[in-house]
Amino acid sequence: MPTPPQQIAAILETRGIVTPASVPTPPAQDTSKQIATLLEERQIITRDQLTQARRVHSKLPDEYSLTKVLQELGYLDAKQLRQALREQRQVVPLGNLLVELGYLKPQDLRAALQAQQYPEFQGKRLGEILLEKHLIQEQQLIEVLGDQLGFLHEEPSFTDIDHEILFQVTPDWCRRHQAVPIRRDADGTIIAFRNPLDSVGRQAAESVYGKIVPAISTRRAIDDSISTYENSRQHSRARPLELNEADVTSVVDSIIIDALEQGTSDIHIEPMRQQLRVRFRRDGVLVLHRELERTLAPAISSRLKILCQADIAEKRRHQGGGFRFDDPRTGRRSDVRASFFATIFGEKIVLRLLSRKVELLDVKEIGMASRMLERLKAEALDLPSGVILVTGPTGSGKTTSLYGCINYLNDSERCIITAEDPVEYVIDGIAQCNLNPKINLTFEETLRHMVRQDPDVIVLGEIRDQFSAESAIQAALTGHKVLTTFHTEDSIGCLLRLTNMQIEPFLIASTVIAVLAQRLLRHVCETCAEPYRPNAQELHRLGIHQADLVGANFRKGRGCSDCQYTGYLGRVSIFELLISNEPIKDAIIAKRSSSEIRRIGIETAGLVTLLEDGLAKAAMGATSIQEVLRHLPRLGKPRPFREIQRLIGDIRV
Repeated sequence: MPTPPQQIAAILETRGIVTPASVPTPPAQDTSKQIATLLEERQIITRDQLTQARRVHSKLPDEYSLTKVLQELGYLDAKQLRQALREQRQVVPLGNLLVELGYLKPQDLRAALQAQQYPEFQGKRLGEILLEKHLIQEQQLIEVLGDQLGFLHEEPSFTDIDHEILFQVTPDWCRRHQAVPIRRDADGTIIAFRNPLDSVGRQAAESVYGKIVPAISTRRAIDDSISTYENSRQHSRARPLELNEADVTSVVDSIIIDALEQGTSDIHIEPMRQQLRVRFRRDGVLVLHRELERTLAPAISSRLKILCQADIAEKRRHQGGGFRFDDPRTGRRSDVRASFFATIFGEKIVLRLLSRKVELLDVKEIGMASRMLERLKAEALDLPSGVILVTGPTGSGKTTSLYGCINYLNDSERCIITAEDPVEYVIDGIAQCNLNPKINLTFEETLRHMVRQDPDVIVLGEIRDQFSAESAIQAALTGHKVLTTFHTEDSIGCLLRLTNMQIEPFLIASTVIAVLAQRLLRHVCETCAEPYRPNAQELHRLGIHQADLVGANFRKGRGCSDCQYTGYLGRVSIFELLISNEPIKDAIIAKRSSSEIRRIGIETAGLVTLLEDGLAKAAMGATSIQEVLRHLPRLGKPRPFREIQRLIGDIRV
């Protein structure tokens, strides 16, 4: 249960959130000792592990905390740490705790504490000063405060809110109290507050809902939820109470809404001889959604062209466009890219749904094995300049991985600027440009202006042609770090395609520091998974023997209602990481063949191929051997499972 407000207020003073001059701030090493003692008492770490961590910590700079050392050594993960801090209820100064968790640098804490003495900051809490001086992200501050004060940390989204309880109050009420009702549970109604210590807001919520459970949230999440709530009410007042089932607008909306609810990435609307077929792509596979009357095809096409601002009269040429879709019932928001393709039966339409995402995956969460991830960070992302290419076919998760890398690099000391079409993730602190050729905001025009913005990191949504490839290379030559995506089969093919774009081999060798190739395979359904033994034909197609699979545990889904009887639910990422070294650079300059460069990469650069990473994840039960055979290039014989596991480390599935 949350701590009573009076007790919390007292704790706030002692933790440095409120700043009376009489409260001294304990030294940072006391916080480190408190946390280490707590972790040892709860048997999360052992005495030997703590001794080893302290030995390593003593050899590092002062700004490297003991907690961070424990995490880097693999003795502690973030989830264990947060749970321990939530349960311990000890008085730990906020600033020292932020430093210990690695969210704040010691010198930044000293600057913020000193700023409290300045007239413009007097009376302000430490957290407010840190946010105003952009020394920490609000999300990180809220997480720590939630753990320390015993409040839930919630980020309300209008889509996920229980609308029955939300509609008991108005948007004006939510905005006045900076609070959003979320859901009910056994302890009461959970209310997300900007400031859960606000007694007026809590009393107002209790008068409406009775027993409440206050939670803490960011200003942005609360403001976005309230704005969407207001828009939804306005739309519902303007919308007719009843719609004719034959109304084309209603048909189009229902198709998109169904697709969003089912987690679809693409909608295919296909005119056929007798009917109009609608298929959804889920987990990378097309499945039939419904069939409509063939006569509806022209009207549906015209409706979508109006939304895309395309030419309604033109039906003989291919067209494209895009629009934003807001579900009036749930507030779910998505960007839609549309492609109209002229066929003998009419226009085939493909809609790609790009959900507006506000939460980024940490680079640790993209599904990469531990040793491969450490190499990506240490030998590519942490370097000051060079080109990092993320490659793979459409829908292979390149953008998610690219932004996981950007999220890793994003801090107050770097200027990151992007050119994208369209912007799929919106991130605070990054200058993101949405390309729009209709107003001459083209790729070429944007690139010319990007380099004048004094960037440290340049992100190009995609290398499309020789101009964009040359621009990436030139930016790296002038000392910038460049991240971008590419469409090739594997990491070696990426290098060769740059050569085919008339980029000089010596420029490729001197600027490209890493290539990350990837695929998305379907994840075996956990509900109906069962052990599976590959047959002789599958082993022959892989080019391996049963002896090469010692220690493997393959699985296959039987099919159940959870996975709609496909045997698969969700996706798993497969990676191939090529880190450029001197032998590889020499091979590029000498224009060696792809097979030779691949051999050199395997022998000298620790390259693990897509097939090998896929085989390892199938052997761990994350995906099936059939998915590996169906989707991954087989460009050589994979090494034994134990050898692959040694090279890539622990696997996140």
